Amino acid sequence: MSRRNVRNLGIVALVIGYPLLAHYTNVSAHNDTLGAWVAIAPVGLIALVMAWRSPKRPIVLGMLALMCGALWAVWPALEHHFGLVYWLQHAGIQLILFMIFGRTLIAGRQPLCTRFAEAVHAPLTPQHEIYARQVTLAWTLFFAVMALTSTLLFFLTSLSTWSVFANFLTPLLVVLVFIAEYAVRRWVLPEARHTHILDAVRAFRNTAARPR
Repeated sequence: MSRRNVRNLGIVALVIGYPLLAHYTNVSAHNDTLGAWVAIAPVGLIALVMAWRSPKRPIVLGMLALMCGALWAVWPALEHHFGLVYWLQHAGIQLILFMIFGRTLIAGRQPLCTRFAEAVHAPLTPQHEIYARQVTLAWTLFFAVMALTSTLLFFLTSLSTWSVFANFLTPLLVVLVFIAEYAVRRWVLPEARHTHILDAVRAFRNTAARPR
């Protein structure tokens, strides 16, 4: 098996396994330690990768070590409130996506979905540019609603109820909105019908990190 296949299988296992494990810690009693470790794992891994890739690696790794020491000092409290870490991550991601899409709607900036569309359909027709801006607005509102819903469910319902929304319904809703947008685009923009639904994924991968 090639390294690429192994990597892809690892990604699939992570995408499926992490939500299941996180939900298990949220609905099962006496899993405080496991819940705390699972909750901080994504942030810890991202921080470690960023520190390792930093041009000032020794300094950043040293700062990361100090943060780990501080985390160890408050570990008992973290074990008792690991659900709060889950919520901060979930709502935080939704808010970050809200800002990423929303800030491109400011006058003088190019809407994010217009960038994606240009990577697949350039040059865009005026109708396509208007549609792409509307889609950017739709995603902006979607992520705002997701962040608000996550917050309301976390503080007003049980942790298990929130966990179902965060770990299972959130990715499902994202996929459903993505499919619905693709269907609307094929109807509103007939000239775009020849493209595949995965073209948008490739466009995001190729243009999301491109500075503007």
